[in-house]
Amino acid sequence: MFGAEKGTLDSAHNLMNGRKLTIGIVQARFNEPITNALAEACKAELIALGVPEKHIDLVLVPGALEVPVALGAMAAKLKYDALVALGCIIRGETYHFELVANESGAGVSRVSLDYQLPIANAILTTENLEQAIARKTEKGRDAARVAVEMANLLEEI
Repeated sequence: MFGAEKGTLDSAHNLMNGRKLTIGIVQARFNEPITNALAEACKAELIALGVPEKHIDLVLVPGALEVPVALGAMAAKLKYDALVALGCIIRGETYHFELVANESGAGVSRVSLDYQLPIANAILTTENLEQAIARKTEKGRDAARVAVEMANLLEEI
């Protein structure tokens, strides 16, 4: 929920230290101005959390439905501590929105569970372009924070 209390950890918390992590990002090109902004915000936050830039890999795919396939290929390499899914699905006049939103989300979750690998899902699902624009930077940063926190948490478990 936009503006909700997310209970975020302070950047100084040990779970927010990305120095030893390798993070993969899959970005959908569909609605590219939005997904580019998501990716820029995500990468900037990863670097701010200490993830070395050379340990951040970015893969581009056509759209949100292709994101899980690329995530699965990256997960199979057993190289990444966490992955990030970036995309933007804006409701149109047909049922296609629900199909793409539901299937991409289910695919991201399946890859995460199959590989026991944290995946921060920042595939935006909005009613209109204005909502996407309002969320693009915050959600990119949030995805980076989730990826770092969950990678460190799973290492501790």
